[in-house]
Amino acid sequence: MTSFLDEFQANLELLPNILQKKYALLRDLDKSLQDILRQNGQRFEQELDNIKQGLLSGSVTPEPSRIRFSDEALDEQKHSIRIADEKVALAIQAYDLVDTHIQQLDQYLKTSEEESRREKELASAAASSDANVDGSSKSGRGSEGGRGGRKKTRLAASAASTAPANPPSMDLDVPVDPNEPTYCLCNQVSYGEMVACDHPDCRIEWFHFGCVGLKEKPKGKWYCSDCAGKQKRRKGK
Repeated sequence: MTSFLDEFQANLELLPNILQKKYALLRDLDKSLQDILRQNGQRFEQELDNIKQGLLSGSVTPEPSRIRFSDEALDEQKHSIRIADEKVALAIQAYDLVDTHIQQLDQYLKTSEEESRREKELASAAASSDANVDGSSKSGRGSEGGRGGRKKTRLAASAASTAPANPPSMDLDVPVDPNEPTYCLCNQVSYGEMVACDHPDCRIEWFHFGCVGLKEKPKGKWYCSDCAGKQKRRKGK
C-alpha cells in the first residue's frame, strides 16, 4: 500500500504540468480554428457575392451543378474540421488522465476498506475466541477450586453451595468442554449451585441442586441417595 501511495503521489505531481501543456495546445488550436473560420466565412461571402453578380450579368449559368465554391474555400472547411477533431481528441486525453487517477484512487480506497473490514472481523473473532477460552478457563479453575478432590467436610459443601442458582434445565443448554470434568447424576459439567455428598467414598461427590431435589443448601451433613442407602444398610447390620 505504501509503494502504491508513493507512486500515485509521484504521478499526481506530474499531472498539473501535463494538463497545462494539453490545455495550452487546446488554446492554440482553438485560436487557429477561429482564424480559419473567420477567413473561410469571409471567403464564402465574397464568393457568394461573385456568384450573384455572375448570375445577374449572365456570366454564370443558373445550373446547380455549375455553381460551386472555390477549392480554397472547401480546403479551409476541411482544415477547420481537422482542427476541431484534434481539439476533441486532446479534451478526451485530458479527461482520461484525470479519470485514470480517480479510478486508481477509488480502487485503492476500496481495497483498503475491504482489508480494514477483514482485519476488524478477524480481530473481533479473535477477541470472541479469547473471551470464550478465558471464560472456560476461569470456569474450569473455579470448578477445580470448589470441587476438586474428595471433599469430606461440611465446610467444603457449604462453600460450593454459595454459587448463583440456575435452573436444572440449564444442563441442556450449556456447551460442554470435552476437557472439563462432569458431575452429578446427570453426568454434566458444573453450573449453578451444587452440593457435595459427605460420604467419603461417594463415587459422584458433587450434585446439582435441581437434580437431587434441593432448593437451598442442606443443614448439617448431606448424603446422596446412593450413599444414604449404604449408610442405612450399615446401620441395619
